Amino acid sequence: MSSPSQSITNDRLTSEEVVQFEQDGYLILRNLCPESLRRDMLAATQDGLSRVVEPVEYEADVEYPGSPPSRNVMGGETVRRLKQAHSRGMSFTDLVNHPALVNRLAQLLGPDYVMPLAHHNCIMTKQPEFSSDTLWHQDIRFWSFERKELISVWVALGEENLDNGCLKVIPGTHRMEFEPERLDDRIFLRPDLPLNEALIDTSVSAILQPGDILFFHSRTFHAATRNYTNQAKFSAVFTFRPADNPPVSGSRSAALPEMIIHTAR
Repeated sequence: MSSPSQSITNDRLTSEEVVQFEQDGYLILRNLCPESLRRDMLAATQDGLSRVVEPVEYEADVEYPGSPPSRNVMGGETVRRLKQAHSRGMSFTDLVNHPALVNRLAQLLGPDYVMPLAHHNCIMTKQPEFSSDTLWHQDIRFWSFERKELISVWVALGEENLDNGCLKVIPGTHRMEFEPERLDDRIFLRPDLPLNEALIDTSVSAILQPGDILFFHSRTFHAATRNYTNQAKFSAVFTFRPADNPPVSGSRSAALPEMIIHTAR
């Protein structure tokens, strides 16, 4: 099942879109990323991959289903993620400061909000043959903030569909509480439990075209399969928090500086 399209009519979310995000914990905004920025981000991504510009994360590092067992085997040095996207070209900075994005996030987070550089701030890649399955999880599971209230922005740099491992989300899970026994030791949702299985059956596939943007809450459960095509998939991902929701001092979430985003007054 794919999500309904969201039409872009101005530089703000409609009241219906705000309600949808509050209820579902995700929102797809079609063709929101300016085409010139999408092309520049894609070029920077391809350059970073071709030269393996650090910092990077390899598929073998995550030990997910489908991952090569180590970096020393065939496919072991397949890049899964280019980290610190903000430092890889002005196009990434221009995107997170673009009014089309800033004004909408301000409606959900408040007029002055912050982009942590310690989480996401990356380009996710799914390469042919050696990509992996990401199981059902909430991003907040390993993050440390005063409140579990953050929003991630997922920018499709190319087409994203069921064949190449598009993201899937479970609507409304950002408003639910989950007992520890419903999760495994890596804090993934256990698919073998009937209660979880019924919940997973309500999931929605975020099928995206180049330039589409997905907003999703840090508590929204999401997952993705490996890439079954012969073309790589690229997505730029950033996370934002309200100004009054700082990271816990001394935690990994507080390990790097943050970017303060100001809306126009």
